[in-house]
Amino acid sequence: MDTSASIFVAGGDTLIGAAIVKRLQLQGHTNLVGTGSAEPSPTDPAALEAFFSQCRPQYVFVAAGKSGGIEANRRYPVDLMQNNLLTECHLFDCAHRYAVRRLLYLASSCCYPKLCPQPMRVESLLTGPLEPTNEAYAVAKIAGLKLCQAYREQYGADFLVGIPANVFGPGDDSSLENSHVVAALIRRLHEAKVSGASVVEIWGTGEARREFLYADDAAEACLFAMEHHRGEQPLNLGGGTEVSIRELAEQVRRTIGYQGALRFDPGKPDGMPFKSLDSTPLRNMGWQPTTSLAAGLRATYQWFLATQAQSGGEHGR
Repeated sequence: MDTSASIFVAGGDTLIGAAIVKRLQLQGHTNLVGTGSAEPSPTDPAALEAFFSQCRPQYVFVAAGKSGGIEANRRYPVDLMQNNLLTECHLFDCAHRYAVRRLLYLASSCCYPKLCPQPMRVESLLTGPLEPTNEAYAVAKIAGLKLCQAYREQYGADFLVGIPANVFGPGDDSSLENSHVVAALIRRLHEAKVSGASVVEIWGTGEARREFLYADDAAEACLFAMEHHRGEQPLNLGGGTEVSIRELAEQVRRTIGYQGALRFDPGKPDGMPFKSLDSTPLRNMGWQPTTSLAAGLRATYQWFLATQAQSGGEHGR
């Protein structure tokens, strides 16, 4: 991508989207369109039509679409599924009609079957049942993946698909309802430290395993894929650290300095038992992450503290 090329990051306020915007700016890209308050709603066809007609982006990163942790997926499957389906349909339509050069759509590792072989390879997609706790969201993301491939087949559109690992970092949603596991653990253990609580209860057995990728690394992987990936096959964007939720919780506890006990509740869902990506194709192209899990957790916690202090919240003490 030429540094003067017109680039649109849909979902620029999401964790990955914001990291992509930052990375593009650091690399000298000067023509980012639809940033901040100028970003059109991805589910509003009229707003998207007006935006694409005026700004004519040449490259599009699609990080838009609602997401959430297990609790959000259990409580709001309609919201998550509908928002992602509408986003995909309207964004891809405009990107095609306004002749975008390349589009990178970010799917989800939730697209893989619940019990597929590990680490997960793209050949395993659509070979078995999905994890029930996020099935609605996963079906919507699979639809986006297949819609990209359909645009390639029918129109020759250069639409690409990336499947990122579990991304975390500064800017993550740490709300009680929508947070993913890293942000949720940081918030809960920090609050326990501040209040002096002796025990923190954590959903699940702690035995489920996940691969975690720092947001800045994920953004670099997205830019790398936009430059180097070819063909209709999805590309796993991973290569981060794979740990159990119990091991992750212990690392978060050390990062925060919480001295109490961690109590896991096996009566609550684990989600997929194992979720790690086979990112060999990405590594063979010459890319790998540079941020360790420990360093990423430290940076994320420092951001959390700074955010709480700026907002005047009691948890910034």
